[in-house]
Amino acid sequence: MIITLVRHGEVEEAYQHCYNGHNDISLSDKGVQEAEHLADYFEKYSFDALYYSDLKRTQQTAKIINQKSKIKNQKSTQALREKSWGRHEGMGFEAIIARDGLQYENFEQWITTLDGEPYDDYIERVKAFFTEYLPQQSHNDLIVITHAGVIRVLMHLLQNITL
Repeated sequence: MIITLVRHGEVEEAYQHCYNGHNDISLSDKGVQEAEHLADYFEKYSFDALYYSDLKRTQQTAKIINQKSKIKNQKSTQALREKSWGRHEGMGFEAIIARDGLQYENFEQWITTLDGEPYDDYIERVKAFFTEYLPQQSHNDLIVITHAGVIRVLMHLLQNITL
């Protein structure tokens, strides 16, 4: 099985550089252009299936790419969502520090300090999609449109590198 990973296009300006998690936000004009560029690039490939997160930014990216790729098998899934950041969603790093008085010590401390979906649950959700769900499907060449965090978790799992 060959999996092509794609991060959704750029989001609306108000949400750039923020912990967006499950916020259901749209692509910016630039994000739409990025998706159109990817559609042109992927037009020459033949994918068996298209999977994408159920959030608007990945749905928009998938729709634009599929206008040229014409992939028949498509599935939207919550399994490909970004991590939920709870009450910190939509906030930037500096805004979180200013509002909550939190201090950044290291990545692990930071992600466990912020609320929302527990990081271990997030990793397990991503792992289950790629190691349990996808292998049961009959696709050989597929494209997955998701979020930067999901791609980072997958790289962590495959390459045994720190998050």
